Amino acid sequence: MRIYEVGPRDGLQSESAIVPTETKRELVRRLVEAGNTTIELTSFVSPRRIPQLADAAELVAGIDLDAGVRFPVLVPNQRGLDNALKAGVRDIAVFTSATESFAQSNFGATRDQVLAVGAAVATRALSEGLAVRGYVSMVFGDPWEGPVGLEDVQRTCLELAGAGVPLISLGDTIGVATPGQIRAVVEGLNAAGLGPDRLALHAHDTYGQALANVYAALQCGLTEFDSSVGGIGGCPFALTATGNLATEDLLWMLEGLGISTGVDLPALVKTSAWLSGHLGRSSPSRVVAALT
Repeated sequence: MRIYEVGPRDGLQSESAIVPTETKRELVRRLVEAGNTTIELTSFVSPRRIPQLADAAELVAGIDLDAGVRFPVLVPNQRGLDNALKAGVRDIAVFTSATESFAQSNFGATRDQVLAVGAAVATRALSEGLAVRGYVSMVFGDPWEGPVGLEDVQRTCLELAGAGVPLISLGDTIGVATPGQIRAVVEGLNAAGLGPDRLALHAHDTYGQALANVYAALQCGLTEFDSSVGGIGGCPFALTATGNLATEDLLWMLEGLGISTGVDLPALVKTSAWLSGHLGRSSPSRVVAALT
């Protein structure tokens, strides 16, 4: 069972007030001390698109990449990969969309164009010896198009897998999925040749279904889940998206199931309380609220 912590990147990217680089580094330090073994640091994206992440190279320069922790970064295109390689990054994620509308909103390109770019970046990164992970957004629903067809999800995931991407995170970007949908999509991908060992889940809690969806995915055999410290974050290009699944809430459920992750829940709660002070608001995490 692996937790893929996205707080420093996906959690902070929607913040309107710029978070100082030193605060981000301190967040990463605290996450490492709490036992997180995979922490997505940032994205090498145009600062015009996401000003909050304009300090990507500076942030990475202050992180010990030899600390025995995975520090992936999100890479949108070949230029982003160039900058990531220059910064010494060894682990990246590429991303695409299962729907046309989100591709246009988020990337300003067609779905097929976005998919081609992501596949090309993944292929090149693998040839450079980097670890690569894939994200597919809008797997379960789209704010403009509504329900998403399974065939669109299959085609997108298979294209990334064909480029050599070993693991693909299924994004419930606007948090509309239900446990039944989770099972249907995972079973559909399995039928297409992508087993649960090739899949992760990125849940949002818009309708309060995130933990139920994780439980359904666990029953389907998934073992990697994305979450954000304190439940911070959303998607600046899909305004109906609320925060990510809180890592603390995920840990509470997993520990109740007897599943160990190696992450120290009390230490993480302290980190969320500290971060809330810097962001000027309380954490949406139920567990953080209960334990503080």
